[in-house]
Amino acid sequence: MKLLAKYNRVNLITTIIVMLITGIIYYQAISWILTNQKDKDLNVEEQEIFNYVSLNHHLPQIFKSDDQRITFTEATPGSVNRHFINTVYFKKWDDDKSQKRHRHKHTDIGEYESGRGLITAVNVGSRYYKVQIIESNVETEDLIRLIFTITIGVILLLLLILLVTNLLILNRLWQPFYNIMRELRLFNIADNNSIPMLDINTDEFKELNTAVVDMAARAKHDYNDLKTFTENASHELLTPIAVINSKLDTLIQTENFSERQSKLLNDLYGAVSRLNRLNQSLLLLVKIENKLLHEKQQIDLRELIEDMIAQFDEIFQDKNLKLTYTLQDKKIHASRYLTEILLSNLISNAIRHNYNGGEIIIDLKDDLFIIKNTGDSEPLPDEKIFTRFHKSSSSEGSGLGLTISQQICENFNFSLNYSYLEHYHMFTVSLSAV
Repeated sequence: MKLLAKYNRVNLITTIIVMLITGIIYYQAISWILTNQKDKDLNVEEQEIFNYVSLNHHLPQIFKSDDQRITFTEATPGSVNRHFINTVYFKKWDDDKSQKRHRHKHTDIGEYESGRGLITAVNVGSRYYKVQIIESNVETEDLIRLIFTITIGVILLLLLILLVTNLLILNRLWQPFYNIMRELRLFNIADNNSIPMLDINTDEFKELNTAVVDMAARAKHDYNDLKTFTENASHELLTPIAVINSKLDTLIQTENFSERQSKLLNDLYGAVSRLNRLNQSLLLLVKIENKLLHEKQQIDLRELIEDMIAQFDEIFQDKNLKLTYTLQDKKIHASRYLTEILLSNLISNAIRHNYNGGEIIIDLKDDLFIIKNTGDSEPLPDEKIFTRFHKSSSSEGSGLGLTISQQICENFNFSLNYSYLEHYHMFTVSLSAV
């Protein structure tokens, strides 16, 4: 998940939780404020009753009201405790309303609404009365709901604006990071191109860009030093190898050798031969990586594969390998020399890692060149197949064959992939980029 998506998710969840908590607190606060105001109105009504009784020495006349009801009930002195109550208020409908809802006139028809009441007491002469003052709470609740609805609407609108703003602003803020990542993906240590310094105003991303540029420069410098060392070492090894071969030839021609001495000479020849192949492979790898082999031409790939198969025919027979191939016409624009090395390496690899009486299948169809061979029953480790000098303990190769093959494919914008399918080790060269 992207950092921006994580940030938006955390921001949204946090905002919703905070909004719920603050909404509940806000609702309770508004409710308390309006209820307190209603209680003050009830206190005013109570005080008016007390003042009227004090002046007139009798209970006030009760007037009919849709939103207020006052009742006096004679009670035992001292039996009433003054307190506020939440109750219901029966509100009668007028005749028009009754007619619309019940299609007949009845002044006793109405509905119950929530109300707020005050229970108190008053003395009128020697009599003690319980006073109940109840006022409709519908308008208060409607006002609370209206205020709460408007507030929630404003919060949701602000939340939407916040999310849209985050998407627009954060995308722009993170654009330098994406630009740096794009440059990193395009960076190739073997190319001459380097990662440029971008025009960035944010200090953190500017520091990141500087660190990436410095790191890439150091990597290219170390790589060039290593490549130069490899090339020079390979060239320098040519002369000692040639001298060793010459001395061995001279030594063989000087006198007769015993069987043990002949075996030692054969071992020396074999070691020098492997050293020479390794040196040639390193030189070839350096030339490919430096793109020093530029000659390209139109190649009939089917004809070239048939020639390569003919060259390996004796080896197929010596190892009793069953060869099956299906070749379609395919022409590519590439270096014939490097293409021959690519095919030779892949075919040699299929032979070397096969067993006597095994099978090799070669297919050229559409834009794919596929070579399959029997061999070990376990697939090769994907992370080490194309690693330099990686080879099995029983292999007599240099460990550079597949590495060179991969470099050749990259040089021509091919792709080389390995898979293990139905007991076959399969290498696939995709030619679609040509």
